Amino acid sequence: MKKLLVLCLSIILLSSCSVGDDTPDYSFEVLPIESVVIPDEFTLGETYPITVAYFRPTNCHAFKEFYYLRENNERTVAPINYVLNNDNCETIEDDLVEATFNFLVTSNGSYIFKFWQGEDDNGDDQYLTIEVPVID
Repeated sequence: MKKLLVLCLSIILLSSCSVGDDTPDYSFEVLPIESVVIPDEFTLGETYPITVAYFRPTNCHAFKEFYYLRENNERTVAPINYVLNNDNCETIEDDLVEATFNFLVTSNGSYIFKFWQGEDDNGDDQYLTIEVPVID
C-alpha cells in the first residue's frame, strides 16, 4: 500500500512539472545619462528631486531602478533598465526618457554627483560631475 501511495505521488509530482520554461527572459543594462536636472544648491534637511534623462535604445528596455553608490559626500548615479531578451525588440531612435529620484540632504559642505555617461574608446568610465553646495 505504501509503495502504491509513493508511486502515485511520484507520478502526480512528475506530471505537474512543466518541461517548458515560462518565466520571462530578461537581463539588466546600465544606460548612459544624457542630461540632469539638479538644483544649484541644497538646504540641510530638505529633500530634492533629481531628474536624469537617457536614451532608451529599444522597445524592450524599461526603467528598473538607479545604480546609486554613496561614498562620503560623493554620489555615483546611473539608470538600470530591464531588457527583455526576445526577437521582437525594435531599435528606437531618439527616445529620450526621464527618471527621477529624491535626494535627502543630510550633511554640510558640498555634494559631488557623478552621473555615468558611458565609456570612452579605451573602456574608461566617463561622468558628468556636478558639485552642489549645501547652504544653511
